[in-house]
Amino acid sequence: MPFRLVLALPLALVLALAAVPDPRLQELLKRYPEADTNKDGVLSMEEAQAHAKIIRGGKKGRTNVNDDGTTTPASAEKRPTPTHADVSYGPHERNKLDLWLAKSDTPTPLVVYIHGGGFVNGSKAGASAAMIKGCLDAGVSFMAINYRFRSSAPIQDILRDCARSIQFVRANSKNYHLDPARIASYGGSAGAGTSLWLAFHPDLADPTSADPVLRESSRIVAAGAINTQATYNVRRWPEFLGKPNPEWERPDDIPTFYGKKTNSELDGAAAVLDDVDMLKLISKDDPPVFLFTSQPDGEVANRGHYLHHPNHARTVKKACDAAGVPATVWFAMTEPRFSGDYQAALREFLLQNIKAR
Repeated sequence: MPFRLVLALPLALVLALAAVPDPRLQELLKRYPEADTNKDGVLSMEEAQAHAKIIRGGKKGRTNVNDDGTTTPASAEKRPTPTHADVSYGPHERNKLDLWLAKSDTPTPLVVYIHGGGFVNGSKAGASAAMIKGCLDAGVSFMAINYRFRSSAPIQDILRDCARSIQFVRANSKNYHLDPARIASYGGSAGAGTSLWLAFHPDLADPTSADPVLRESSRIVAAGAINTQATYNVRRWPEFLGKPNPEWERPDDIPTFYGKKTNSELDGAAAVLDDVDMLKLISKDDPPVFLFTSQPDGEVANRGHYLHHPNHARTVKKACDAAGVPATVWFAMTEPRFSGDYQAALREFLLQNIKAR
């Protein structure tokens, strides 16, 4: 059923739609990925109703749900047209990027947006218009990327898609008038964790590769993480979150996240787990990071809370402090509490670290 029809139905009938078969809700999810607020890849009727209320609010004063679970005014969502749209940075159909080039006589720094969505949905279209405009006004170019989903690749390969996008613009920096030494990234949820992985992972440059893109550095100079995960070695999450509710995932969810069929098979893949463990990768030569979490503190209430609990950010902060890596951490619903425009604070952090004008 088209989402606009859901909006037009009486409330009683909308409530009756709780029995709508999953395939219909999943069709809505394809059109409105931002409605999946807990980022579990499944659109519940409750999420559909909540998103319907947002859209029903009308153009004046309406808010949109971002893919990091936060909201922004719809009036702020009119984005500039990319200088280059849907550029292929790799072989897969989702290896696409949009690039907004700032006007400058000298090569410009670059901010990269990596979308969220649990690695099962989302799009580069989720980049904030305010962030794009703020960067361009400061003489900073902006890039937003898509990457493969879990249906096509395991997490360790998805992360390398994102690294490849960084390597691609470095390989083409002269064509795009970019400064390859001043690249930062940020994102929400999955894009947040990916940005931290890029910040903490050793350089993936392979000078012997036949692919000129892969000869380039994958390193960045700063990372911003909104509602992040602390590590993609999911087996470590109980260390700082406690055991998850068994109802929140299927028994095979964890091994398939890494392209494995069983937990026994994953037991023999320690190198894969270490490769995606941001906490284990942190070292003193890593760049500064900015973390903001909008979720409440306390006992984990549901899957979305488990994925974005403040303890993720706290655990990253603790590891960064131990390694001597600068880490700025703010929360919306616990201490240290941030008041004001966190996206503006994030943008200021990124611009400062890429030495924007």
